[in-house]
Amino acid sequence: MGNVLSQLSRRYFSDPEGVFLALALVAGFSIVIFMGHVLAPMLASLVIAYLLEGLIGKLEGLGLSRLTSVLIVFVPFLGFLAFLMLGLLPLLLVQVKDLLKALPAMLGRGQDLLLSLPDHYPNFVSAEQIDAMMTSLKSVIGKLGQDVVTISLASISTVFAILVYTVLLPVLVFFFLKDKERMLSWGLSYLPRERKLMARIWTEMDSQIGNYVRGKFIEIMIAGVVTYIMFALMGLEYAMLLGALVGLSVIVPYVGAVAVSFPVVLVAYSQWGLSPDFAYVVSGFAITQALDGYLLVPWLFSEAVNLHPVAIILAILVFGGLWGFWGVFFAIPLATLVMAIVHCWPRTTDTPTDTA
Repeated sequence: MGNVLSQLSRRYFSDPEGVFLALALVAGFSIVIFMGHVLAPMLASLVIAYLLEGLIGKLEGLGLSRLTSVLIVFVPFLGFLAFLMLGLLPLLLVQVKDLLKALPAMLGRGQDLLLSLPDHYPNFVSAEQIDAMMTSLKSVIGKLGQDVVTISLASISTVFAILVYTVLLPVLVFFFLKDKERMLSWGLSYLPRERKLMARIWTEMDSQIGNYVRGKFIEIMIAGVVTYIMFALMGLEYAMLLGALVGLSVIVPYVGAVAVSFPVVLVAYSQWGLSPDFAYVVSGFAITQALDGYLLVPWLFSEAVNLHPVAIILAILVFGGLWGFWGVFFAIPLATLVMAIVHCWPRTTDTPTDTA
């Protein structure tokens, strides 16, 4: 066993830069795992700054100064943030509150549908199965009531957290953008002089992460706005909230589309029952999901690494379990980073020596 570990150590950790990179990765992952909730505003600001950097780089390419380019991009960002916090968020919170109040009645209508299944399909569904489903449904409704009370009790801390984010995010984003070169120079000063491996990995990942973050933001906006307009035109209740959920669902490939279909179908059935309007909403939702998966995603992420669906789901489970929302959001680029590190990691080939 010791001989095997010794061979692995010589093969993968004989390069000093590889050892430094391994230690840096362990330190970075440890900081995010154990202090991620404290550093959340800074991490979110880094993501937003990275998102805006592409526009600033194009303005600098036109001959504008760094500060002028930052101001041109940052001021509209402030307006968009103010619209989200003062215009959109209050409306969404009202719809969330109304939906939570109406949810028990919606689930009650679902119970009526379940109770009628054994009469219509006796060969496929039995009364015992329906009883088991009803028991589970009642426990879900009871837990929902407890969650509503918990949310109401925690509303003060939630509002405080939102205020902190509202103040800190713009400030951090502005300084990350304005002092980008100074911060990068400071960070690079602590790295080894010989960093070909890190430069190779960064070159391979920089465009990938940038394309992913910007493409995912565009996909969220398009999916959410288009779905909201469609639901509003069809007269579906909670159209804005459901549109926002559909937009956020694209963060989680495959799983998100399945998860968000339940509230859409539940609200539509509660409003119209098994009617043509219900069929129109469900069909329209299915069409938008198909267009997102087969048209929008290939167009936005044509340069992304083609990961197998199993690898994507595994990355979502692992990184989502470690870092929650941001782990899910960055599951694909993090998986790509792992692949790049494995691909670029220095190796030495052990050659047997002849003994006389």
